[in-house]
Amino acid sequence: MPDTPPLTYETTPVEVKSALDRRDQILLLDVREPEEHAICHIDGATLIPMRTIPQNVQELEAAADSGQLICVFCHHGVRSLSVVDWLRKQGIDNCQSMAGGIDRWSIEVDLGVPRY
Repeated sequence: MPDTPPLTYETTPVEVKSALDRRDQILLLDVREPEEHAICHIDGATLIPMRTIPQNVQELEAAADSGQLICVFCHHGVRSLSVVDWLRKQGIDNCQSMAGGIDRWSIEVDLGVPRY
């Protein structure tokens, strides 16, 4: 069986939505702050603010070990890309950042998600 190529660091909101529609195993990980989450969120996403990721790394390792893709998002995609970089340095390779964050999601996927 040939080796599968490594995941790219980023994926698009449309690709994430397609994977969710296919019912792929995905952990949507929101790394914004609770105040931001209160403004808008993606249904079904897990909120773990960026600053608390190290304390929750075992939970994320377990998700990855179970075969879930960890799709990390924030407001515009900067924090989430940093989190993906950090997770990969911890050996969690089954993760990607949603490029453009929830802002791009609200433009391309769900107009009902408020922008801020």
